[in-house]
Amino acid sequence: MSTTREYRMVRRGAAVAATRERILAATIALGYEELDLDPTLERVAARAGVSVQTVLRRFGSRTALLDEALAAAQGAVADERLPAAAGDDPLVPLLEHYRLRGAFSLRMLAREDTDARAALVTAGGKRLHRDWVSTAFGPRLSLHDAGRLEALMDLLVVATDVYAWKLLALERGLPDTVVLDRMRTLVDAILAPH
Repeated sequence: MSTTREYRMVRRGAAVAATRERILAATIALGYEELDLDPTLERVAARAGVSVQTVLRRFGSRTALLDEALAAAQGAVADERLPAAAGDDPLVPLLEHYRLRGAFSLRMLAREDTDARAALVTAGGKRLHRDWVSTAFGPRLSLHDAGRLEALMDLLVVATDVYAWKLLALERGLPDTVVLDRMRTLVDAILAPH
């Protein structure tokens, strides 16, 4: 008997976790698709295929849901930027990330001065990007004088920023291969031994 009960409890726990993930995914999807960081609970619930009451049971409040969705989305963004294997060009997944999420990032940057939630998104994105630069180019940065590291980091952040992608890909309309080549040229020039 206890085995049947334990099995039911495990299944129920898995169902609760799956519902929670669907709600988070629905919230994140609404943000990306509609560039909306403040979806109503009704819209989230409808997208997730649950009731508003279920959303509140799983998260407690709309604010808690939005905060968890932001954290989950930032974790997913960090994963999107990772190279497939050690030694792969880190710019390839970065540019794919910009292709997928660049419009959203640019919209959030445009709203960060007037929208507190957008400011949270962009602050996290800026930290994430600087950390990504440090990780992606760490081995090459370690070949330089420690006194220049901060300046080199700043230059790499700028050279690989979403605005650099915007200028090349969106405003100039350059193909992905050319954008990759231009960014790679900038990175190589910054990291060239002096």
